[in-house]
Amino acid sequence: MTADRIPLDRIGWARRTIAAFAASDVGGPAVRLAVALVVLMLGISAMNVVNSYIGRDFMTSIEQRDSVRFVYKALEYAGVFAASTLLAVFYRFCEERLGLLWRQWLTRALVLDYLGIATPYRLREQEEIDNPDQRIADDVRMFTTTTLSFVLMVLNGTITIIAFSGVLLSITPVLFGAAVAYAGVGSLFAFWLGRPLIGLSFTQSEREASFRADLVHVRANAESVALLRREGRLRTRLLRRVDAITANARRMIAVNRNLAFFTTGYNYLIQIIPALIVGPLFMRDQVEFGVITQSAMAFSHLIGAFSLIVTQFGSISSYAAVLTRLRSLSEGMHRAAAATPIAIVEEPDGPVAFDHLTLRSPADGHVLIDDLDLEIPDGTRVLVSGENHAAKVALFRAAAGVWSTGEGRIRLPDPDQILFVAERPYLPPGTLREALLRTGREIDHDDDKILEVLESLGLETVVPRAGGLDVERDWDDLLALGEQQRVVIARLVLARPRFGVLHRIDTTLTPEQVARTLRLLDAGSITSIVFGDGASIAGLYDAVLELHADGSWQFGPAKRERSVG
Repeated sequence: MTADRIPLDRIGWARRTIAAFAASDVGGPAVRLAVALVVLMLGISAMNVVNSYIGRDFMTSIEQRDSVRFVYKALEYAGVFAASTLLAVFYRFCEERLGLLWRQWLTRALVLDYLGIATPYRLREQEEIDNPDQRIADDVRMFTTTTLSFVLMVLNGTITIIAFSGVLLSITPVLFGAAVAYAGVGSLFAFWLGRPLIGLSFTQSEREASFRADLVHVRANAESVALLRREGRLRTRLLRRVDAITANARRMIAVNRNLAFFTTGYNYLIQIIPALIVGPLFMRDQVEFGVITQSAMAFSHLIGAFSLIVTQFGSISSYAAVLTRLRSLSEGMHRAAAATPIAIVEEPDGPVAFDHLTLRSPADGHVLIDDLDLEIPDGTRVLVSGENHAAKVALFRAAAGVWSTGEGRIRLPDPDQILFVAERPYLPPGTLREALLRTGREIDHDDDKILEVLESLGLETVVPRAGGLDVERDWDDLLALGEQQRVVIARLVLARPRFGVLHRIDTTLTPEQVARTLRLLDAGSITSIVFGDGASIAGLYDAVLELHADGSWQFGPAKRERSVG
C-alpha cells in the first residue's frame, strides 16, 4: 500500500490510517522511530523504578544520620538524573520527528485526494463538508500529534503499571488496591462531568473555521468590498460569527470549570493517600522511613498511568472532534469522487463523443439535454449554440467532469489531449511560466516560443509588466480579465492538445480576439469545440450543435441543412 490514498471506511479510520502510514514509502523510517521510542520509553521507566529505590535509601540514610551512605546515594541520584535526562531528550526528539513525518505523509495524501478531478467543486456543491482547507491544514496537525501522544501515553502507562505494580505490592497490597479503586472511580466521574466537551469542541472547531474563512474572503475580495461599500454587511456577518464563537466557548468554560473542581481535588489527594496508608506501617516499625517517599512516588506514577481519562479529558474531547472532522472529510472526498452517474470513458486516441447523454437540472430534475448521441472526431471544429443557455453550461461541465445530474456516457481522449477553457479565467498565483506551461513541462518550450505565442495573442506587454517569465505574481491584481483569458488560451496553444473546449470566451474577449484565437488553434492543429453564439464568426466551424429549450438538439454542417436528433 502507498501513501497516495487513505482508507475511507468509517469504522477504525484512525487505526487504518496508522496502518497505511506504516505500509507507505516512508513506513521504514517511521517504524524505526517507533521502535526507538519504545526502547527509550522502557529505559525511562527503568530509570524511574531505579530512582524510587535510590530515593527510598536516600531518605532512609537521612533518617538514620548515615553520612557515608547519604553521599553515596546522592551520587547515585545524580547518575540516574543524568541518564534520565539523556533518555528523555532523545525520546522527545524521536516523538517530534515521527509526528512531523506522519503529518507530512497524511497532509500529502489528503491534498492528493482533495485535488482529484473536480473534487473541491463537488464538495462545495454537496454542501456537506465545510472548510476543507482548515481540516487539511490544522486538523491534520492536531490529529497526528495528539494520536501519537495518546498512543505513547497508553503504552507508557502500560509499562508504568507493570513496573510500579510490583513496587506497591512489595510495600503493601492495600496501597495497590487503593490506586486501582481511586483511578477507576476518578475516571468515571471525569467522563460523566466532561462528556459535553466532545460535542462542544466539535462545534467550536466548526465556528472558528467559518470565522477564519470569512476573514479570508474579506481579504481576497478587498477591492470589491471597498468599491461596493459592503463593509457594513460583512462587519455584521463577522460579528455574528464572533458572538457564536464566544457563546460556545462560554459553555466550554463552564464544563471545564466543573471538571477542574474534580480533577484538581483528585490530583491533590494523590499526594496524601500513600502517606495515610504507609505512615502507620512506619510508626509500627514495619517499614523504613524512605518507604514513605518511595510509596508516594510509585503511587503517583501508577495513578497517572491509570488516570489518563481524568488527566487528558480536555485533550480527548478536542481529539474526538478533530477525528470526526477528518474522517468526514475523507468520506466526503470519496463520495465526491464517485458523485456523477455519468460515465466518463477515456479513449487515448479516440474522439469526443456523447453516448445517449441526458442532462437534468439539479434543482428540479428538468431535462436540459435529451438523449444526445454524437461523435466529434479530430479536425471537426464545432460550435455549440442555441437559446438553451442552461443546457450549454450543463454540457460543458459534464464534459469537464463536474456535472452529476443525468445519465449516459461521455467518451474523451487522454487528459493530456483535451483542455478546457472556462468562461471566467483562472490563473493561480505563481510565475508567468507556470501559468503558461503544464506542471512538469516547464522545459518543453524555450522562451522564444513562449514570447511568439504571447505576441500572437496581443500579450507582448505582459512579460515586461510581470517582470519576466519567472517572477511570482498575483495575476488578479496585475492583469485585466480579458488578458487573463488570453493567457489561459496561450497555455492551450502551447500545450497543443488534440481538442480545445472553450466556453463563452466571447464574454471576456472581443469578436476580433475570438477570431484570432480560433485561427491560432486551427493553425496548431487543435480541434476547437466552442460553446457560444459565434454568429459574427463565419468560416471557422465545420459543424454546429444547436441545443433547444425543450431539451432537443440538432447537429449538422455549418450553414447547411442539419439532421434532427
